[in-house]
Amino acid sequence: MTLQITHHPETGRIEANVDNNLCYIEYRLQAPVMHVLHTIVPDAVGGRGIAGKLTEFALDLARANNWKINPVCSYTAAYFKRHPQLEPLRT
Repeated sequence: MTLQITHHPETGRIEANVDNNLCYIEYRLQAPVMHVLHTIVPDAVGGRGIAGKLTEFALDLARANNWKINPVCSYTAAYFKRHPQLEPLRT
């Protein structure tokens, strides 16, 4: 599945619309730390790897800006546990 992901820095969101369902990561930036607060994927489109793709986008954004990530969100914290090689990005 190709996912069109859009970054909205003015609202602290990374969004994708899947089958008319808004999926997003909400974050707060306190440079150089990106606090990932929520990852939301409605049940209607769950199980398609959307949360993972949104998280990868957030990680790429953090790398590009030399930010660290504080995984407040339980999904993001679990993602870091599943991918220990990402630990250098974590605060």
